[in-house]
Amino acid sequence: MLDLEVVPERSLGNEQWEFALGMPLAQAISILQKHCRIIKNVQVLYSEQTPLSHDLILNLTQDGIKLLFDATNQRLKVIEVYDLSKVKLKYCGVHFNSQAIAPTIEQIDQSFGATHPGVYNAAEQLFHLNFRGLSFSFQLDSWNEAPKYEPNFALGLASLQIPHGAMVKRMHIYTGNNLQETRAPVMPLACFLGNIYAECVDVLRDRVGPLGLKLRLLTAGCGPGVMTDAKVRSLERSIYFGDSCQDVLGALGSPHKVFYKSEDKMKIHSPSPHKQVPSKCNDYFFNYFTLGVDILFDSTTHLVKKFVLHTNYPGHYNFNIYHRCDFKIPLVIKKGTDSQTEDCTLTTYSKWDQIQELLGHPMEKPVVLHRSSSANNTNPFGSTFCFGLQRMIFEVMQNNHIASVTLYGAPRTTSQARPESSSSSH
Repeated sequence: MLDLEVVPERSLGNEQWEFALGMPLAQAISILQKHCRIIKNVQVLYSEQTPLSHDLILNLTQDGIKLLFDATNQRLKVIEVYDLSKVKLKYCGVHFNSQAIAPTIEQIDQSFGATHPGVYNAAEQLFHLNFRGLSFSFQLDSWNEAPKYEPNFALGLASLQIPHGAMVKRMHIYTGNNLQETRAPVMPLACFLGNIYAECVDVLRDRVGPLGLKLRLLTAGCGPGVMTDAKVRSLERSIYFGDSCQDVLGALGSPHKVFYKSEDKMKIHSPSPHKQVPSKCNDYFFNYFTLGVDILFDSTTHLVKKFVLHTNYPGHYNFNIYHRCDFKIPLVIKKGTDSQTEDCTLTTYSKWDQIQELLGHPMEKPVVLHRSSSANNTNPFGSTFCFGLQRMIFEVMQNNHIASVTLYGAPRTTSQARPESSSSSH
């Protein structure tokens, strides 16, 4: 049985690990994977058709704990303990729930001190006792007790004394004073772990198509060797098609992984007559998982030729490999026959039908993308469809959301490359 420390408005954890409010989804999953021998039977709950309308939930069924992540920013918003018989809980090092200690109203009062009177919710038949960043819900012993506490005012809610011996049914840890209105806080310093994260990514473009990316980055910077001075620093970096490897390394630091393309499955769709000629060396990707971005370099010039932005929707084959890239792609839409134009923006949360309304329907049929880890494996999430428009390829999921956007640079010759790029490529 897990023995966990409760920190109101902050976290639930022990000496080995901690689920902290504001923690990215990928980090929580990484903790669960690392401690899979102790924490077993984890469910991932999400809405397949409308993934942004409901929280993304990790349900630790064996331990009676739910971790609720904001569907948009994918950071931890609420920690719920829904079965206190499956876990030991302590506050400031002292247990208030274990096999020996029942979590009664008296015990909670002793451990956490005086608070406001309880609030009774008739619809749930529960009393709620609220502290800042922490709330307890108490079950009445029997249905017969309920009418005594049935209020005649305040729309079914009233401040009342909780009956003696009432037991905690659920506990919530969250930010602020109101569980219903709480939001996921910004990522805590402890979650950076030396990585760099993207607050947002703007696609830079001209009238014809994309030119590059402007990234607003977050990093936990600290003075030389002084952890106490650590604070979150924000910086801006831009990278362009035709930038060299060194340009990108200088702007973003080392990638998490370098991936060499073994084959180009999209080559068959290219009109070029030389497409069947095998390349002597392979193009390679820089994978920046915490930015949600891949950058493809040409194998001969070592210059950027593609960017891939990942949305990390649940129900996609690559879910939880990348952090969500919160991107904005400005579009210039021609209106009518005259030269009037309208500016609008595509985002990580735009749906394919909205994009088609703005950009028009692709001329060609989509390329169907079947992903599997080996020839014999089937992908449980089904295929996705790739549509090309304005030097962008949109990978569309079956629920109409965008799984990834691939941006292409304009065809350029090596003589057009930046002078410092061509001289430093190897």
